[in-house]
Amino acid sequence: MNDTSSAAPTVTPAPTPPAIPRSLFVFALIYGGMTVIAGVLGFKQVALGPLAVEAGIFAFLMLVVLSSTVAQLHGQAMANRMVFWGFLPLAGAALLVLLVLVLPPSVNMPPENISAFERVLSQTPRIMAAGPVAYGVSLLLNVWIFERLRGKNDSGGNFSIMLRGAIASALSQAIDTLIFVTLAFYGEFPIGSLIAGQMLAKVALSFLLVPFLITLFVTWAKTLDRKPL
Repeated sequence: MNDTSSAAPTVTPAPTPPAIPRSLFVFALIYGGMTVIAGVLGFKQVALGPLAVEAGIFAFLMLVVLSSTVAQLHGQAMANRMVFWGFLPLAGAALLVLLVLVLPPSVNMPPENISAFERVLSQTPRIMAAGPVAYGVSLLLNVWIFERLRGKNDSGGNFSIMLRGAIASALSQAIDTLIFVTLAFYGEFPIGSLIAGQMLAKVALSFLLVPFLITLFVTWAKTLDRKPL
């Protein structure tokens, strides 16, 4: 009679975690970086012909492009999830900036450098609150419009992607401007001309840049996904 009381217990192998598409991983990394740098770039005004825009729009348009590309390839739910996760680097960067601002500067740092650093990175509470609100509303709206414009028989061709991307970006960027400028500056000075100018610039760039960037990123994603992560 065989003794089985000392037999080794059966070990159940741990489940294999689901693979992440290479394009989604790469785009998430870029997305997090763009959320952080957008606020820093926004301190410079750039001239684009007759239009004057804050430079942060270029990073923000990249967020629009990335969220639309992810929606096209991986679905609206995944794109929304990336937008929500974008609040994490936003919050982390804000907390680090606050920490660095309250720490005493080195005695070896030139006073003009200290003043420039604090001037650029110090923001009023209203601006600090307006940024994340405008970010969340406008990016979720961009994904929603982009997906609503996708018809049931949409084959996902380049023209469809470009048109949907341009419309979604233009509308969401207009809302972004309205929310941010109103929350940040209403009551401090007349904001009508600022809103109109920023909206015009963002809508123009949405039609000029976003359609081509989305098709470029969709093509890039398909190339990335040919290899496992």
